[in-house]
Amino acid sequence: MPLNEIKATDVRRWQNNLTGYRDEKGEPYSPTYLKVINNQLVAIFNYAVKYYGLKENPCYKAGGMGKKKADAMLFWTKDEFNAFIDAVMDKPASYAIFMTLYYTGMREGELLALTPADIDFEKSTVTINKSYQRIGCQDIVSTPKTPKSNRMITIPQGLKDCLKDYIAQCYGLTPADRLFPYTKSYLTHEMERGCKRSGVKKIRIHDIRHSHASLLVEMGFSPLLIAERLGHERVQTTMETYSHLYPNKQTEEPTGWTA
Repeated sequence: MPLNEIKATDVRRWQNNLTGYRDEKGEPYSPTYLKVINNQLVAIFNYAVKYYGLKENPCYKAGGMGKKKADAMLFWTKDEFNAFIDAVMDKPASYAIFMTLYYTGMREGELLALTPADIDFEKSTVTINKSYQRIGCQDIVSTPKTPKSNRMITIPQGLKDCLKDYIAQCYGLTPADRLFPYTKSYLTHEMERGCKRSGVKKIRIHDIRHSHASLLVEMGFSPLLIAERLGHERVQTTMETYSHLYPNKQTEEPTGWTA
């Protein structure tokens, strides 16, 4: 529709559609994401009013949607993760997947795009430079979310041993193959299975990333180092997201860690 033909009723209809939309996992968009999308539409109309003579911004009559601040962040403590990981140890792939997520903080797509060539066991590092998603019936491997998402992070000895054992069990695996040839639905299924068996509270797959950040704060990592590990574009993003975890915590770089 031309911008000058869009009315407040059209905006409300669009908002209602987005509010009721379900993603590939059957989950609705988060209120904070809805707020971001709505703000972008408001900005487009404001631009048209300022530079192209549009009489008014219909978004103001339609009202907003979503909310600025997210609900309280969910994450696992180290004890909760240990209980969960014990519950999925019966499946080597699931064990390696959740060990990797927890001790690296990488995103789901980054994990599923990982290859053996990305892991340097001598230097104890993992290189993150691509992301995986399933679109229709196709497996798509693309560049990461942002330039800062291209990064190299160190991993603890326990995760190194876990990945070595897992790779040794993968017959015919080449350096360029996907280390975890699974989908996000598999991760969700195994997450639910592990939570049910362990009795640990259910969180989202993405919340394991928050759990990793919580672990780093507890160990004394600075916001800058956490931002680098998580691939945040700005350290302010890290501070805004995890500032509540920082009171009374030191901000010096830790000397080492164990898994």
